[in-house]
Amino acid sequence: MFDSKEYEFSDLSTVVAGRDITGLRGVKYTEKQEKEALYAKGNKPHSIQHGNKSIEGSITLLQSELEAMVKAGGGSALDISFNIIVVYGNPSNGDALITDIIKHAEFTEVPKQLKQGDKFQEIELPFIALDVKPQAI
Repeated sequence: MFDSKEYEFSDLSTVVAGRDITGLRGVKYTEKQEKEALYAKGNKPHSIQHGNKSIEGSITLLQSELEAMVKAGGGSALDISFNIIVVYGNPSNGDALITDIIKHAEFTEVPKQLKQGDKFQEIELPFIALDVKPQAI
């Protein structure tokens, strides 16, 4: 039987440095690998060569969540290293849980901005990480 269930944002749970982020507005992360076609005799590639892998992404959250993380980390958000656990699915709806653990993430910048008319401050924090490990649950 084929299940075409798509996960919704309301099915997402994210834990950063052991803290359930209830003020989460978005999360994205990408695994990359350098790849290059290897050319030799002729004008078509002979193979694809593989280089370094990298993980980068961002979490978008409310300003109060950032302040709580900074307080828990004891200083600047740029100085803390943490794991990010991202869980998709709602078991009460019969969903299979999909879990990714983003290992040893660190924020690369902490931009803040407010402008006239804003009702809250939303902050997108870019990060780099060492690895992403899918977990079977």
